[in-house]
Amino acid sequence: MRQSRIRLWIIALCGLFGLLFPLAVEAQDPVPEKARRDRNSGIINPSHELQQLMQFVPVCNPMPESFKNTGDNQIIDPDASLDKVWEKISKMESPVRIVHIGDSHVRGHVFPYVVRKNLEHDFGDEAVLDMEVSYRTSGLAHETGRAGIVYHIIGVNGATCATFSTDERIRMIIDLNPDLVIVSFGTNEAHGRRYSTSEHLWQMQSLIDRLRNKCPDLTFLITTPPGAYVRSGRRGRVINPRTAAVVKTEQEFAETNHLALWDMYHIVGGEDRACRNWLSADMYQRDRIHFTVAGYTLQGLLLHEALIKAYNTYVAIQQDRF
Repeated sequence: MRQSRIRLWIIALCGLFGLLFPLAVEAQDPVPEKARRDRNSGIINPSHELQQLMQFVPVCNPMPESFKNTGDNQIIDPDASLDKVWEKISKMESPVRIVHIGDSHVRGHVFPYVVRKNLEHDFGDEAVLDMEVSYRTSGLAHETGRAGIVYHIIGVNGATCATFSTDERIRMIIDLNPDLVIVSFGTNEAHGRRYSTSEHLWQMQSLIDRLRNKCPDLTFLITTPPGAYVRSGRRGRVINPRTAAVVKTEQEFAETNHLALWDMYHIVGGEDRACRNWLSADMYQRDRIHFTVAGYTLQGLLLHEALIKAYNTYVAIQQDRF
């Protein structure tokens, strides 16, 4: 045992000797009298600090393995309309304001609040006061004036996009001075038995035009509904047959107006599997329209993942340019 320890000490000393006094096998460049200061490097933690240095943000895939026929969780933005927002976030020299408007899915606060807290964690929470948000509280953030993410939540039970086209609500949104407005409607439009594609298109156009009239540089992200059931006589509840038509209308509207789109409906399974996936995971409430806390949390995590993936793509493109 003692001889083994001695042998290990000898090996260690030899290694140390080799580091301090390397063999002069090849000629070496003369060592400068004073090394130049490295202004670009420092002590870097291989996780958080390194991610900040590279500007990429780590994000996990939250999609349950039990969900079938899911799509790629990404934001469709062929015209790079979100680049203005990503640029401001990458610099983070001032508050970056996001206003998320929508129906009861947004009004419940869980879905958008999950997005808010994750973005604050990713890019900084010093722009707002740390105040708990629940169904009984307002979803508006309280700003501090410092740089960081400011994520306001404005939801109305039973709302369609037309609900937000009033002077009062347009003024409320514009007064928050948003860089990005996330528009989440479709569930209540699909519950209208006389759903009209042309009327839906007109209502969305009216809302976007009124907001752009007040704020021409405003950026938008349209999100599609998650899918829901409707009552059907003695059969109880069936999958809402109009949701697919509503989603198609929103897809066409986003494409025509060069707006970014997050198609949650198809990401979680589309016409064949979206509702069945939510149901099999026990994420619906009794009415099979609204969701449990777990269901809304998953929706928030999915939107957050899609946003970060889009941001990371922007960062990669910028790095390639330089």
